[in-house]
Amino acid sequence: MSSSFDICIRGSGIVGSTLALLLARQRLRIALVGQPAAANDVRAFALNAASRELLSVLRCWPDAEHATAVQSMQVCGDAGGQVQFQAPSFQGLTHIVDVPALEQLLADAITFQPTIERLNAPVKAKLTVVCEGRHSSTRQELGVAYDTLPYAQHALATRVRCAKPHRQQALQWFNQTAQELDILALLPLGGSSGDEAAVVWSMPSARALELQHAPADQLSNALTQASHQMLGDLHTTHASQVWPLQLAKASHWSGRFHGGGAWVLAGDAAHSIHPLAGLGLNLGLADVSQLSAVLKERETTAYWRGVDDRFLLRRYERARKAGLQATWLACDGLQRLFNHPNTALQTLRNWGLNSFNQFTPLKQWTVQQAMH
Repeated sequence: MSSSFDICIRGSGIVGSTLALLLARQRLRIALVGQPAAANDVRAFALNAASRELLSVLRCWPDAEHATAVQSMQVCGDAGGQVQFQAPSFQGLTHIVDVPALEQLLADAITFQPTIERLNAPVKAKLTVVCEGRHSSTRQELGVAYDTLPYAQHALATRVRCAKPHRQQALQWFNQTAQELDILALLPLGGSSGDEAAVVWSMPSARALELQHAPADQLSNALTQASHQMLGDLHTTHASQVWPLQLAKASHWSGRFHGGGAWVLAGDAAHSIHPLAGLGLNLGLADVSQLSAVLKERETTAYWRGVDDRFLLRRYERARKAGLQATWLACDGLQRLFNHPNTALQTLRNWGLNSFNQFTPLKQWTVQQAMH
């Protein structure tokens, strides 16, 4: 392959790999910096209909065993409030996708793309796309401000075997323990008849770090209690992973290097939200879709523009910032609402959950927004 590249993608995670495959369809020469991830990730992502369609186009959507359709969802407040959602079709509300399975499909697809070359270090290109995650070194080198609001919480992820089958139901609890908020989500895995679930448990940082190093039976007991035994006794099957939680966004997402060439940010390098709504990766894949669509205009109405064209890249930045604003506000607002210890506010928020549960048109609209 020629040493001259149109695009250099720094970061070969799910966002960077998906972007590489999508841009390869535009006959662009792509350098993908980074090697395939090791298959020891215990996380699972909730992917909506838009993400499923994008990955299906690339033939990288996992099979039913590794992409479990969620047919119902139950969210429980901290004082009796409750919201239930039912899937509008057999395709489900969302899909819980096994991270290692998805990463393997993307890695396999990349090996069959002659216009994508894996590298261990960045190279010069007309356009550099930064997909290095929230701790992006490139973003720091560029001097881009990354406005961060830490939550004093960590998320703990693991896998559990449930005493009862999940029946494709996702469960979430907002719990108040000693006036501190924790949010537990059990996400169904293993297909329609599975009894395994992925755990995402947001909690005060000290407790998360303590449970990460606790014996397996202690963590299993804590999860069983926090889930109110709705799926019976839970038994951990994997070691846990933890990471700090924050709301963050970069001040600007596009620009030019001093030595020439343009750059843009995508995925967690550009933004980060609380995992309570399960939208994190969907937002990153929406970045991918938007950037690809903007660059594809070069094949029709903007045929005279290059991949480093400032007009196109600014259009991508404006569109994604506008699309993310409501999601940022909603996720941050929910976290703050349930984190507040005031008892009157506790009563109000649980009344709000029950009222929302009875307002069918609003529930249907919310489901459609989350799916797409």
